[in-house]
Amino acid sequence: AAFAATSGTQAAFDDYKALVCVFLFGGNDSFNMVVPRSDLEYNEYAAARQNLAIAQSSLLPLNPLVPDPAGALYGLHPSLAEIAALFEQDMSCAIVANVGPLIEPTTKAQFQAQSVRLPPQLFSHNDQQDQWHALKGQAMARSGWGGRIADVFAGPGLPLPFDQSLAVNLSLSGQSLFQTGATSVPYTMGPTGPVQLFGLDGTDPLSLARRTAFDAVPGANYPPIHGRPYARVQQRSRQSAGLIGNALASVRSPNAAPFTTPFPASPLGTQLRTVAELIAARDPLQVSRQIFFVATGGFDTHDAQVADQPGLLANVSQSLAAFYRATVEMGIAAGVTAFTQSDFGRTLTSNGDGTDHAWGGNQLVIGGAVAGRRIYGRYPLLSIDGPEDVGGGRMIPAVSCD
Repeated sequence: AAFAATSGTQAAFDDYKALVCVFLFGGNDSFNMVVPRSDLEYNEYAAARQNLAIAQSSLLPLNPLVPDPAGALYGLHPSLAEIAALFEQDMSCAIVANVGPLIEPTTKAQFQAQSVRLPPQLFSHNDQQDQWHALKGQAMARSGWGGRIADVFAGPGLPLPFDQSLAVNLSLSGQSLFQTGATSVPYTMGPTGPVQLFGLDGTDPLSLARRTAFDAVPGANYPPIHGRPYARVQQRSRQSAGLIGNALASVRSPNAAPFTTPFPASPLGTQLRTVAELIAARDPLQVSRQIFFVATGGFDTHDAQVADQPGLLANVSQSLAAFYRATVEMGIAAGVTAFTQSDFGRTLTSNGDGTDHAWGGNQLVIGGAVAGRRIYGRYPLLSIDGPEDVGGGRMIPAVSCD
């Protein structure tokens, strides 16, 4: 309603904007991603993290435009060289410190006394993923905030004519609550684009005949209540696959390559490259507002964290930096904002070989419109039994994810 009220009688959007949610499934140990490097704060961190602590001398220094009020200094994990460059040199990266699901501001005393409302099922993977995706607090979630944005664009009473035929929400990593709307429907594709139905997309007579026969099935009139929406899903899927497939083919032509930035060959790099290609195809797709969902896993580091985390973070760093560079190359960086989310942070304490489920953590926001080279929120003192530790180094978020 507020969006509709402020849009007045303006014409359709004459610019392009996109959000890109990069979900790190499993719970990223982000207090090893952004680490205190000033001596006092680092010593507390090292005492808490024990065998998991990153060497102080290996941290990549961060020099925020707004220094920490207490004088603390911070650095990035040594595997995040590309993110460090975006933060320091491009000033297109910001960090949100100690963020996570909250219902209301919460202190350690309130948590211990159970006198404050808390997110349901804290420390549970799927429940906390839903908290990030839905932003519904204690309420039962049937939609995600990406889906609700799309609902507003397509809803009645919006004076601005938003006639984008392609779904606002596009996922390259399966279905998620994040993109589920009350009325809007997301489109889910594979990491390199739509998955075509076998045997229908050739140009030979048999393929053409099969396609004609198949399209006649969802085009029929179905009296049963379940048949009609199922037929519409089939029609919408075929139409979207054709539209997106043709648009991607046009920008993947060797003579029409929209960017030369190389991407990692990892699953996350592949997904983000496809997102960049979809953004490059925004004109033939006739879209002006899009929300993308991409994801990578492996962050549930109960075991082998010291061995596994460097590669996990390097993949995130290289993939996100390549995506940002591609948007710069296409001249669209100011309209595209990418951000990370993860189930939860992880315990400061070591279980001997890794860490366990916790609460608050640190996230990245990257894009040309980002007021970067800043650390937003309040980075906690990483002290066991400290003022924000509710047990085992599980930090109460200082900033709610919503």
